[in-house]
Amino acid sequence: QVVLVESGGGLVQAGGSLRLFCAASGRTFDRSSMGWFRQAPGKEREFVAGISSGGGWTYYADSVKGRCTMSRDNAKNTVYLQMDSLKPEDTAVYYCAAQRIGRVGGRSRDEYDYWGQGTQVIVSS
Repeated sequence: QVVLVESGGGLVQAGGSLRLFCAASGRTFDRSSMGWFRQAPGKEREFVAGISSGGGWTYYADSVKGRCTMSRDNAKNTVYLQMDSLKPEDTAVYYCAAQRIGRVGGRSRDEYDYWGQGTQVIVSS
């Protein structure tokens, strides 16, 4: 079982930055690929970024590419999402997700097995 807890959300002006954190429990963290998703009011939950278990491979949604950087520290059981040049359309609840061992490269909700409770990001114009 993996428990994920996100933090770091908040209110920021357009053009600003935020860094999201996701702390994971469990001894298999360093063998799990991880992802960030987001869900805006009235919209489906969408993929934002993913990272391989070792951190050497990252991939992003087109909507955030060049503005977001996902990273991880396996010694701290934590993944991060650095978000820069934020836009009002980035406003959403951001969720951290983990794939079970053996899964890699997921971009859809069905490919992730564990979810956090989410952290709210609001970008004002």
